[in-house]
Amino acid sequence: MKSLISRQPSLPLALLANFRVFITVHVVLVATLSYAQITDVAVQSNVMISTRDGVSLATDVYLPEGKEGRLPAILMRTPYGKKRYTSTAKAFASQGYGVVVQDVRGRYGSEGEFYIYVNEGKDGYDALEWVSARPWCNGKVGTYGGSYLAATQNALAVYRPPHLKTMFVVVGTSNYAEDGVARGGAFALLHNMVYTLRLAAQGKEAQKDKRVGIALRAAYKDLPDWLSAEPLSNISPLKWVPSYQRWYSDWREHTAYDDYWKQIGYNFEEHHSRYPNIPIYLVGGWYDIFKRGTLKNFIGLSQRNSLTKLLMGPWTHSTGIRSAGDVDFGPEAILPIEAEAVRWFDQFLKGKNLGILDEPPVKYFLMGGGTGNRDDAGRLQSGGSWKTALSWPPHGFRCQKLYLHSEGGLLPIAPKSTTERRFQYDPRNPVPTVGGNIDSGKHLVPRGPQNQIPPANYFAAKNQLPLSARHDVLTFETLPLEKDLEVTGPIQVTLWVSSDAKDTDFTAKLMDVYPPSDHYPTGYTMNLEDGILRMRFRTSREQEVLMKPGKVYRIVIDLWATSNLFQKGHRIRIDISSSNFPFYDRNPNTGELLGRHTYNVKALNTVHLGPQYPSHLSLPIRQN
Repeated sequence: MKSLISRQPSLPLALLANFRVFITVHVVLVATLSYAQITDVAVQSNVMISTRDGVSLATDVYLPEGKEGRLPAILMRTPYGKKRYTSTAKAFASQGYGVVVQDVRGRYGSEGEFYIYVNEGKDGYDALEWVSARPWCNGKVGTYGGSYLAATQNALAVYRPPHLKTMFVVVGTSNYAEDGVARGGAFALLHNMVYTLRLAAQGKEAQKDKRVGIALRAAYKDLPDWLSAEPLSNISPLKWVPSYQRWYSDWREHTAYDDYWKQIGYNFEEHHSRYPNIPIYLVGGWYDIFKRGTLKNFIGLSQRNSLTKLLMGPWTHSTGIRSAGDVDFGPEAILPIEAEAVRWFDQFLKGKNLGILDEPPVKYFLMGGGTGNRDDAGRLQSGGSWKTALSWPPHGFRCQKLYLHSEGGLLPIAPKSTTERRFQYDPRNPVPTVGGNIDSGKHLVPRGPQNQIPPANYFAAKNQLPLSARHDVLTFETLPLEKDLEVTGPIQVTLWVSSDAKDTDFTAKLMDVYPPSDHYPTGYTMNLEDGILRMRFRTSREQEVLMKPGKVYRIVIDLWATSNLFQKGHRIRIDISSSNFPFYDRNPNTGELLGRHTYNVKALNTVHLGPQYPSHLSLPIRQN
């Protein structure tokens, strides 16, 4: 082995510290945990693995030195460059695993053309079975990774490779048409344009042609202008990388939920029945872009006969840490994900009894309960605590309807008279995105929980007044709460609406309004979740039907889910509008083909209220 594989340094001290933190978090299990002695890790780089169609994929193999016999293995497949995961691979290998990290087709050292997501099922199957046949492997293979690496796991699982024994899936999609490329039919502009340009700038074309790399990096620096110029024409920066332009254009052309979005790689929730009966661990965050995917995957995969475990923290796309956005959730929020994965793999790949089967399958973080002060880093102290449940959504909650009233109230009783609230939506002056489930583009737009005031010099804002001060934002809120109120589970907003346009959007945002304090003299309005519905998709994501101007329609805006303790003295707020830019693209209100419109018009949009139109917010409230 030593003649074939180069020696690498032992596990970094920072990672050792993470494992020590993990042990303190799971103090009740200390007696049963028995990590392997830290050893040197040997690496074989750029092994070329041939797939079924002859394309070779570049692969690195990490093996612990000093381990006797065959080892269980962990597979990671990535478009971001396998060297990025060296520390993670060495951390796992030092615990007695063979670790294989692979560049996906068309990226970095691998051959072939990169077309996002669609080749990962079959390529992943071939890679996993190659790993299981190595002389150092005992035939038991698990998979690990987050984001795109989560998609590569789910894609190969649908093909049921015989040696796949367990999965550890972090922040992964279940249906990219609804929790990645779009939401409610509105294109997730910020995420997809930034992500595509970043991948292209790191791609093979940019590496081979210096001029292409310079052009793409320049476009990346000019992202605010390109976001404002959307929809992109055929002279966009992507013209220098035709393969990337192809799939980005395909995304824009397939506006409805059709067979393109149901293929393996983009979609897993329609293929849950094809997954093998193996233990699967799903990790997500309340402010993650793929939160819906994590929850949908858990609900669907829980129908199998094997253990499906869910962990939901107060995190963005970055998991395991104590803060998100402008808010700190306290030391309890810290949970080292790699160490949690080692515990999982030790149970299901090594056969150790670490008590996982005796634990509740759902663990979630209830945000709130903190002081509401500002810490030295400038973050709101929200606090929070971990809870467990036997299912998702948890039992013990009831649906509470809070009705929208014309004067801005949000009350448990419906209005007694029919009224309406109107606003004018101008696509040339959209409501700016402030916080939310953002990953790509976080250097441009503040992500996660944020006070709902655009920051200074924010490119999409005309001023720094609170969003609620805008004429095109309708605000509804409760009176100060008389007691603490826990909200955990799925959230929806039901509205009766009309417009003078053929097509428009309606948005909703749920917030926890902190009362004024010494640190926040005007209070702090913390976003929890937002949603959007493009009206042409009001009846179905599979078919576009334009509106009849003036006609009243009942719509439901999905706000996915959250877990938050609204403290005594706080208020619950819901904002209704028609834009959230640049996170979502702007609806031009013209009814033209999406992504190909030629002009914009203002829309006069109306929210109807009263006995005939009981517009309301539905919240899952813990029962006393």
